[in-house]
Amino acid sequence: MIGVCIPAHNEQNDIGLCLAAIARAASHPDLLDERVKTVVVLDACTDLTDQVVRAWPVTRLNKNYRNVGLARAAGARYLLASGARWLAFTDADTVVSDAWLVHQLSLRASVVCGTVSIANWACDGPHAARAQASFLAHYQDRDGHRHVHGANLGMDALVYQRLGGFDSLACSEDQALVDKLERAGVTIAWTALPRVVTSARLYSRVEGGFATALRQAWVAD
Repeated sequence: MIGVCIPAHNEQNDIGLCLAAIARAASHPDLLDERVKTVVVLDACTDLTDQVVRAWPVTRLNKNYRNVGLARAAGARYLLASGARWLAFTDADTVVSDAWLVHQLSLRASVVCGTVSIANWACDGPHAARAQASFLAHYQDRDGHRHVHGANLGMDALVYQRLGGFDSLACSEDQALVDKLERAGVTIAWTALPRVVTSARLYSRVEGGFATALRQAWVAD
């Protein structure tokens, strides 16, 4: 069984598109009918995220962490207890490709670190053009990159368990885990093959994450 973990904090506007994309990826014929189980960790949600998620055949975990590292770890624990052999992580404001899971597994690595594409630059106000220019100038959307995104991350379940999983970090929990895995010498695919499209919002639920990096790019430029 393949497990998909999605942390969500007040994502009523985006989680539906995210789950629709996960459903398509889970039904890809090249998975050969292997079961895919998706868990959404509803972390201190005060909007309609829970109601939106209820419309989908996924597991809902209601938590009050206000901490994405703890949320991802909770989802991973649930999936491991359910028998997952592979853990795939994405974000509630992200749309994965139809072949996302197939491509992760095809690389035959212990860990898969994918890249991201950005959607709707124009929706985030007058600074979006500067953020876009900086992103396009510095981001490496190619094999051999060194980016780490919780929106496009996968790993062998046994490796995740052996190395202790996500730490209780409010941001950069994905980078910390991959650093730990790299130090342990596991095989990591730094790849642009599994595709996802994520939000270009410059202000997100978590300070210090990808949105902060985009915002700092236009400040620096």
